[in-house]
Amino acid sequence: MKPTPFDISQDLPPLPFDPRHCQAAARLKEAGLPWQPHVGCFVWDRDEHIAVPSPFPQRIYFILNLGHFIQILGSREEVAAKLIWLPTWHQARLLAQTLGISHQTVAALWRPGEEMAPGEELLALYELLLKALAAGT
Repeated sequence: MKPTPFDISQDLPPLPFDPRHCQAAARLKEAGLPWQPHVGCFVWDRDEHIAVPSPFPQRIYFILNLGHFIQILGSREEVAAKLIWLPTWHQARLLAQTLGISHQTVAALWRPGEEMAPGEELLALYELLLKALAAGT
């Protein structure tokens, strides 16, 4: 069966990953964000290690079968080294909790009466994570 790729002109993206999210996630990785590749993660193949085209724009993949990624890249450690994890909103909230970011700090991202465009919430969470990682070093 031939896969049907994501069509940015008509499909609603499952998550708001755009170049800003990818770059912020790369900074998270460089800052030492711990990640063990597992099913349920979106990843960005910035350096084009995966020859198979991505179903999503910008070489973003979803790990549905970790064994497939290990087969392509060699090991779980190589998956973590060669790909950049794009935490979802939920994963970012769990990371914030793990890194000791208070609920009040996270809640302060949403100011009453101020609108946040789709995807901005996740970017704001990434920035909080970056600050926490920087403070921990």
